[in-house]
Amino acid sequence: MRGLALRTRHPPLPLAPPSPRKPAAIAGGHEAGLMAASKKAVWGPLVGAVDQGTSSTRFLVFNSKTAELLSHHQVEIKQEFPREGWVEQDPKEILHSVYECIEKTCEKLGQLNIDISNIKAIGVSNQRETTVVWDKITGEPLYNAVVWLDLRTQSTVESLSKRIPGNNNFVKSKTGLPLSTYFSAVKLHWLLDNVRKVQKAVEDKRALFGTIDSWLIWSLTGGVSGGVHCTDVTNASRTMLFNIHSLEWDKQLCDFFGIPMEILPNVRSSSEIYGLMKAGALEGVPISGCLGDQSAALVGQMCFQIGEAKNTYGTGCFLLCNTGHKCVFSDHGLLTTVAYKLGRDKPVYYALEGSVAIAGAVVRWLRDNLGIIKTSEEIEKLAKEVGTSYGCYFVPAFSGLYAPYWEPSARGIICGLTQFTNKCHIAFAALEAVCFQTREILDAMNRDCGIPLSHLQVDGGMTSNKILMQLQADILCIPVVKPSMPETTALGAAMAAGAAEGVNVWSLEPEDLSAVTMERFEPQINAEESEIRYSTWKKAVMKSMGWVTTQSPESGVP
Repeated sequence: MRGLALRTRHPPLPLAPPSPRKPAAIAGGHEAGLMAASKKAVWGPLVGAVDQGTSSTRFLVFNSKTAELLSHHQVEIKQEFPREGWVEQDPKEILHSVYECIEKTCEKLGQLNIDISNIKAIGVSNQRETTVVWDKITGEPLYNAVVWLDLRTQSTVESLSKRIPGNNNFVKSKTGLPLSTYFSAVKLHWLLDNVRKVQKAVEDKRALFGTIDSWLIWSLTGGVSGGVHCTDVTNASRTMLFNIHSLEWDKQLCDFFGIPMEILPNVRSSSEIYGLMKAGALEGVPISGCLGDQSAALVGQMCFQIGEAKNTYGTGCFLLCNTGHKCVFSDHGLLTTVAYKLGRDKPVYYALEGSVAIAGAVVRWLRDNLGIIKTSEEIEKLAKEVGTSYGCYFVPAFSGLYAPYWEPSARGIICGLTQFTNKCHIAFAALEAVCFQTREILDAMNRDCGIPLSHLQVDGGMTSNKILMQLQADILCIPVVKPSMPETTALGAAMAAGAAEGVNVWSLEPEDLSAVTMERFEPQINAEESEIRYSTWKKAVMKSMGWVTTQSPESGVP
């Protein structure tokens, strides 16, 4: 593959950058934030995007001719930790937050004298893998959503891995994924084994399974009154039940994980009309785009050519590189995944992905668990006060280690402490941890691709932190390049929705996309110093492994 080319193309973007994307990197619940929209008539059709992340939900509205962000609203989502290693969310709270964000954004557009009847389509982007099972007759979730970070299925993973022949890892060859607590199949297996309400609904043929996109699209298109039960290829590719070659649910995989195929959603492309909004201010508007959040960011960053890559800094950190129509399997701990399929009759594109579980989530942890900052933005101020971690290293392996290690026994550690260490050094070490983890997955990507990336395209909420961006350039020893409008995940979902057949208000032709304004961070330390810090980090990572030696039994739930 060729290296990443700095030819990111886009229509002109807003003068004022919006507030940051992923809430792990911001504080607050209901964010106002009217965008840089002028009070004159807006020319050209508009497209809305639901961006349902791990830490917040937002709804954003773009002008399809200029990609200008006109307005948005955001609501932080509660995460529940009922037991150690368990992470859950309330599917109804998530759905309610989507309706709230849509209504509030429409009100803001009204205040800007923008007619909401100009909104011609809605795209959905979502946290991937998070698993919901609901009753199609009542519309009620049968259990909380089991979030991608959740670790309760570790013993399931261990027992299932013993049943995969060493010489034929059919799970990896069909799905591109390692057997891990991260993906939906094992979460669904746990729900079927442990939650009586789920078991009964399956017996009574009332249960539906979906990732967050499926739950939202089914609910928004009518729910119990004819809601559309579907997902797209990118979200399906994260369930571990989907054959990424044939682009279908795989009977052998479903049998292996004990999943009845009749509860699975229909798999569609990432850009087509799935159904119409059935309630709220945008009733009657088609939902016509659907992409898992990392695929949406790849599209929003215009990484349409082989070898183009982006890194998103949200709750976790996700580096994706477009590998074209070919599945490339990694020898260095990366995942093979579906990048996008922008139309029913359009070809599928694949990507290599490096997934880091904890990025912005470490900032939220410093805020909510340790209380050393009151808002997520404060971490930049603390880190700036010292400008160094003073030999302190923080490995935030709260959910084990993802790429490139896939080591579930790891747990978080802070090491290299002295009496001199204070909260500013810990804050700095937390930011460095995000950068070191990115360096590890970038190294793996370069080894798999053969041609090193010449610079890194970035997006996501944490990219508003200038110290983090400079640190990232220093630790990678290559420039870090950030679009002036960092809402690329929502933009990607809006592009997919606006380009859908039957909507056709957003052209994805290269000649219709002009250059984006970028901010560039150049490395400022010498490569030797960077290497010393990186090798010390790797020592700390080794010390984080092997903490969990025995798993507590996976208790049943009444």
